Amino acid sequence: MADSSNSLVLVSRHPGNAAVAIVTLNNPSRRNAFSPAMKDDLIEAFDTLQQDASCRAIVLTGAGDVFCSGADLKQLGSTSLIGNRRRMDRSSILLRLIVAGPKPVIAAVEGPAIGAGLALAAACDYVVSASNARLACTFVRVGVHPDNGALWSIQRRVGLAKAGELVLLCDEVDGNEAVRIGLANKVADPGKALESALEVAGRYAAMPPLAMAMTKATLAKAATDFETCLQAERDLMPVLMATKDHAEAVAAFIEKRKPAFTGS
Repeated sequence: MADSSNSLVLVSRHPGNAAVAIVTLNNPSRRNAFSPAMKDDLIEAFDTLQQDASCRAIVLTGAGDVFCSGADLKQLGSTSLIGNRRRMDRSSILLRLIVAGPKPVIAAVEGPAIGAGLALAAACDYVVSASNARLACTFVRVGVHPDNGALWSIQRRVGLAKAGELVLLCDEVDGNEAVRIGLANKVADPGKALESALEVAGRYAAMPPLAMAMTKATLAKAATDFETCLQAERDLMPVLMATKDHAEAVAAFIEKRKPAFTGS
């Protein structure tokens, strides 16, 4: 995983909590525009972190005062049907890593999160948005269908009617409105989104990793489907109740101390 300052994606650890990784979109001269190369780097970063036992939560942010201004139209490359289909396949890989991967992902949004940028943020488990951020789903405006899972993630957050409004009229909302309608979870002062997201990530990182991973997987499958939830309970609860982390949680509760989870 590249960590050079010239890379399109930077990966670091929170200096105050090594269990929290920070993934930074790093193309500020292009307002962190989302290119095929950046997508590939994100896939590598998330795939590595999702398999790293020392990482328990991931914060996704953008360099400078921008989260992501949308697709980099100058870097789209081939416009053939095959080339476009391959790009969609790569998008599916990335979104599955974020949505269904075992580690929680928290977005820290400053400035614009437009098009693909909003899709990335909305796919995360938790979104912190600066009050003056600008969030918009602009695909239809430029004559294309929303991608990067945007229709699923936005609808899951705001409901069908509001999602239709956002994706068809391409309306822009600020951080306060994003929280009001459920598009974001928490609003932060300008320049403080990352700080706030790191605090939230620390809370996620303190949870039992196996229970976190399995519950995330169920949510990704469709938590609103009753039979899916019941089947997940039957499949996963017996496994989790036999883990050392469950025993540690019970012991810590009885002994009135903070639990120390190991992911086993």
